[in-house]
Amino acid sequence: MDIFVGRLMSSPVQTVTRSTPIQEAADLMLRHGIGSVVVVDDVGHLDGILTATDFVTLAADGQPAEETEVNEYMTTDVVTTTANDSVYEVAQTMLDHGFHHVPVVDDTEGVVGIITTTDFTAYLSETGAADAA
Repeated sequence: MDIFVGRLMSSPVQTVTRSTPIQEAADLMLRHGIGSVVVVDDVGHLDGILTATDFVTLAADGQPAEETEVNEYMTTDVVTTTANDSVYEVAQTMLDHGFHHVPVVDDTEGVVGIITTTDFTAYLSETGAADAA
């Protein structure tokens, strides 16, 4: 049975812009208990992603979070998926690249969600699908 990304993805996704201060992005992530925020332009299309791992680089660089903008640490070469893609393909991509977050995009609507390792864990926990494999 094919299972599609749209069934597992988290939506709505928490977003920021390139000019958002890193401190504000960190506060948003902590408030929502998430490991990433998607960076979007003025019309909601993907510009990049900022993950908890990026904060390690920020700390190592000794940069003040309140004076640093998201664009200085975000990843711009982002692998994406669509709501109609197979979760099996996305899971393999995540494993191959060591990703924990993949934005879900639509050509018209821009960013419509995100699929994360936590979404896969919740799905497997609820369905027992891991036992069937």
